[in-house]
Amino acid sequence: MAKKKDELADEAKKIKAELDALKKKKEVLDSKPKKKKTTKKEAKPAKKTTKKEAKPAKKTTKKEAKPAKEKKLTKKEIEEAKKEAEKTLEEELEEQLSDEEIENFQIEKVDMERLTNKVYDILAERESEGMFQSELWKKLKLTSRDGSRLALKLERMGTITREKILEKNRWTYKLILKKTPISTQSIENAPCLVCPVEQKCSLEGEISPRNCQFIEDWVIAEMKKPAKAK
Repeated sequence: MAKKKDELADEAKKIKAELDALKKKKEVLDSKPKKKKTTKKEAKPAKKTTKKEAKPAKKTTKKEAKPAKEKKLTKKEIEEAKKEAEKTLEEELEEQLSDEEIENFQIEKVDMERLTNKVYDILAERESEGMFQSELWKKLKLTSRDGSRLALKLERMGTITREKILEKNRWTYKLILKKTPISTQSIENAPCLVCPVEQKCSLEGEISPRNCQFIEDWVIAEMKKPAKAK
């Protein structure tokens, strides 16, 4: 009985010693600074980007992504555009001017009859080959605008034709003499127009063109004139 009592006393001492050891360990742990525990919630980023927010602000639709559809021109529109691109100065002037303005065209301080005769003479030398109008206007010292109006006027008169051709990537006209107008220049100084004995003149009469001294003198004088003065 005494032995059992001693065993229980020893067991109690052992338990007390373990409790003291645990108490000391607790005191040591309590004396250390407490470490802040990060919660799950705090460990997460302040704000989570949602799927919706991660997408670009505006989605480009298929319709927006496609380039603007080009309007397809009709055959008539294509032909009109081609004609517009091929327009010459004369055609533009013709649209701006009335028939009356073209037919009554005059160049200030210029003898128009003499000028048109020069045009006929130059074109007559080229015959059916004709001449580029730019070359002709340069020869006559005319501006392209005045020359173009003159060409329109002569075409309306029916004395020249204008052949539209492409020259050096530009549309222009070649002028060709159609017919030479009748000129009275060659008989302007003929003595017959002011003959004092015209009433007595006849082929078989005493006074006749066959033996007229006035005509003979006039012909000789005309032949002696320089070619440019005629």
